[in-house]
Amino acid sequence: MRKFVAHTVACTSLFLLGFTVFAGAQQQKIGYVNTDQILSQMPSYEGAQQQLQQIGTEWKEQLKVMDEEIQKLKKSFQSQKVLYTDEQKEKKRQRIQKKMNRRQEFMKQKFGAKGEYFQKQKELLEPIQQRIFKAIDAVAKQQNFDFIFDRAQNSGLLYGKGEFNLNDRVLQQLDITLKESRN
Repeated sequence: MRKFVAHTVACTSLFLLGFTVFAGAQQQKIGYVNTDQILSQMPSYEGAQQQLQQIGTEWKEQLKVMDEEIQKLKKSFQSQKVLYTDEQKEKKRQRIQKKMNRRQEFMKQKFGAKGEYFQKQKELLEPIQQRIFKAIDAVAKQQNFDFIFDRAQNSGLLYGKGEFNLNDRVLQQLDITLKESRN
């Protein structure tokens, strides 16, 4: 009988605890934003994207020139290798390999994980992201939100009622006039 009473008390306690957590969860205020849409409304983001695109295009052109030069050297080597001595062949191969190594190093320097493109991207976009996060924080505090989710690509929010969409409020906080919607 004691086990039954202890079991009943334990079950009742768990039920009450669960109910309390559930009731508390219903009182929380939750909203969401779509940072991709917010970014698309920001002129500073568009400018940063254009700068990055320009830099990337210039460096890709340089890579293209290097590729063409390497291909010319390879083609020339293939068409004339019967005329070369073993020593000349080796020098030509080394020259081609040296050009390929330079290209690879350039690629790493410009587009690698710690490359100039990544650094420039961070330099240009980080201040914009910080502005958005500060605006979200301000909206959350002003309107007593407990949680704000990001509905941008690959986020966990699959559904949200429109009344909880805080994009317009965040854009207002950023002093940005809403452009025509690009859903």
